[in-house]
Amino acid sequence: MNKYVVLCLLSAVAGAAAAQFWPGWDPQQAAGPVPNSRAASASTASDATAETLVKSDASEVHVEKPTLRMTRREDPSANLTPEEVVNISVYEKANRSVVNINTRGLKADPRTIFAVPSEGAGSGFVLDKQGHILTNYHVVEGAREVEVTLFDGSTFQAEPVGLDPNTDMAVIKIKADAELLHPVEFGDSTDLKVGQRVLAIGNPFGLERTLTVGIISSLNRSIRSRNNRTIHSIVQTDAAINPGNSGGPLLDSSGMLIGMNTAIASRTGQSAGIGFAIPVSAIARIAPQLISDGKVSRASIGITRVMQTDIGLVIASVDPNGPAAGAGLQGFSLKRQRRRTRFGVEEVVSVDRSTADVIIAINDQRISSADQFLHMIESHRPGDTVKVGIVRNRRREEVQVTLDAAE
Repeated sequence: MNKYVVLCLLSAVAGAAAAQFWPGWDPQQAAGPVPNSRAASASTASDATAETLVKSDASEVHVEKPTLRMTRREDPSANLTPEEVVNISVYEKANRSVVNINTRGLKADPRTIFAVPSEGAGSGFVLDKQGHILTNYHVVEGAREVEVTLFDGSTFQAEPVGLDPNTDMAVIKIKADAELLHPVEFGDSTDLKVGQRVLAIGNPFGLERTLTVGIISSLNRSIRSRNNRTIHSIVQTDAAINPGNSGGPLLDSSGMLIGMNTAIASRTGQSAGIGFAIPVSAIARIAPQLISDGKVSRASIGITRVMQTDIGLVIASVDPNGPAAGAGLQGFSLKRQRRRTRFGVEEVVSVDRSTADVIIAINDQRISSADQFLHMIESHRPGDTVKVGIVRNRRREEVQVTLDAAE
């Protein structure tokens, strides 16, 4: 028995010495295989360790989803171009002046003898705090009900005040609180230039207070009104104008009114880059008369067509029965010449421009545009006499003309 005890002690001492001097030596492996339960436990622990490592590795290589953050600028306008700043400024200044107009009425059905209900839409703008609104005559023509929607969405029934089909203008009125009415600021259309930047606000296709931008494409155009009369001194623009824009304002870069959009030239009925606007000088003459009298009393000088030049306005044609012709003013003349050809003698008719007078002043005020000339004539009443300064045969003359009433 003592022998076995001694051997065990020697074995324990040897094992301790081996563990001390040989760190990689595993006494359990040296002792042989462990029982199944302990092996299973070690295996489970090993698998758990491996799983932990895998998860740890997966956590280390996992790519997080990017987070999108908006950067707020202290000055939002710092990233805007000068053109954008102008556009925004004009819109913020004028958009509350623009109204949406919807109409209801009756129109003849060409397929039957009966009238059928009809609806229309257009634009307009506020003239004053009393509720007067200017729009196109053709927007409210034949309407039995006119509904006006302001910038804040409030809706009012409108009553007609004055109509002028000759210039396609109409003034209507609503009963609204003064704080809801923001009158447009009138500008000047007598010194407009081709190429000048313009902005239009309206309700195309019912989309309220839509802004479009363009330039003045031409000046002194003529278009036909609803009653087939010619409207002169029209502004042409390429700013997009579509159905529903009629009656809306045309503005300059300072947000001031220079015209009222009234018509487009298009094969499809939609914007083709050719729009027309009544100049604000005509609006300033006619709108006050429509408000006060319900109609327009016009003076006429009887000059039917002029051509704008650097010198003045060349008279192209006059009404032979009008005041200008009666006072001796003259336009282009027809020159007839007989010419012999191999087929015989034939008469050739040509236009002689040398006979045309050039208008340079009205009542000693220099005339620089057809719009200014028309404004000065129509600012008088029928029966007034005006002094017309002209150049004839390179000599300056003055002619007294008594104005007649326009038809």
